[in-house]
Amino acid sequence: MIKKIVFLFLTLVLSSCTSLKYSVNSSKYKSKSYNERVRFVILHYTALNDERSITALTKNNVSSHYLVTQERYDSVYSLVPDTQRAWHAGTSSFDGYKNLNDNSIGIEISNLGYSSASKQKTANLKEGIVDTTMFYPYNDAQVFKIGMLLKELTAKYKINPKYILGHSDIAPTRKFDPGPKFPWKHLYDHYGVGAWFEKKDFNAFYSQDLFNSYSAKDLKDELRKYGYDINSTDNWDLQSKKVVSAFQMHFRPRKVDGVFDLETFAIIKALNKKYK
Repeated sequence: MIKKIVFLFLTLVLSSCTSLKYSVNSSKYKSKSYNERVRFVILHYTALNDERSITALTKNNVSSHYLVTQERYDSVYSLVPDTQRAWHAGTSSFDGYKNLNDNSIGIEISNLGYSSASKQKTANLKEGIVDTTMFYPYNDAQVFKIGMLLKELTAKYKINPKYILGHSDIAPTRKFDPGPKFPWKHLYDHYGVGAWFEKKDFNAFYSQDLFNSYSAKDLKDELRKYGYDINSTDNWDLQSKKVVSAFQMHFRPRKVDGVFDLETFAIIKALNKKYK
């Protein structure tokens, strides 16, 4: 009798379970507490030609979300979905964020990088002294495609202008790409993407007396305020010089020497005023 009751009970339980239906309703309620995975867009050069760039980014242990080749009529190649993590940034940091593969979109650009023909100039790179003439330019078709892609990504993910960066900005002690010939100002002026300083603010901060009132630590604090990962010592060691060089490649490419001079001071102050 007891066995019969247990059997009937289990039968009722199982039948009630099978009558339930499983579904996920993704339209009835929506939370307002979320943000996009994508916070940064990081630009690189491949240091390779088109063919080798494609091979490197599709068959090796490195990847990017997009590739812009040198071929004028090529499309921009989407290699990894935006929602997935590509391996392009490596050890990196900016504005308190670390390991930026997790929250960035990587754009690789087919470009040979720099010529190592001069041993002295190559040696100088390791000291944070960058000779612009060593680097290869980007062609006009590439610049157009990059500008349009950045406009699209900025609008889609609401990217903070100062979070459109070069690999050298997020890994200044080991990377130079996209190099001093990358057209940051042109992209800002003609496509409205990325960050740039206002001339009137630059002029207001271009004061030798004001500059002289800042200690090395104060100057480093300005770079850190903008987002650069720099130590807080009172001396300009090699790591600090390389951070200054990365900043100069982005915002003053005509002279990249790792020296935090008056012009560099006026630029970073103007940027920090604009992008608080």
